[in-house]
Amino acid sequence: MSHEEDLAKARAKLDKEFAEVQESLGQVHVAFDAVRTASPEDNLHDLLKALEDAAKDARDGGIVGSGANAHRRALEKFLELRDNPH
Repeated sequence: MSHEEDLAKARAKLDKEFAEVQESLGQVHVAFDAVRTASPEDNLHDLLKALEDAAKDARDGGIVGSGANAHRRALEKFLELRDNPH
């Protein structure tokens, strides 16, 4: 496989991982809004736990994705190929 093909493949993987993380951030926003709009009668502990879990899923991957950790690995590979064409 040529360097250009490897780079294109790495870019496609990077884009896929980025999109998955962006999608998982929706759950972080929902959980954050629940904390932000809570009243004194709401259980802040549980709301913050849900926010923590959503952030952990975005970082480490949940049921459907591989999270920001996979994005970091894909980014490192892409940058290595991009910056070292030989």
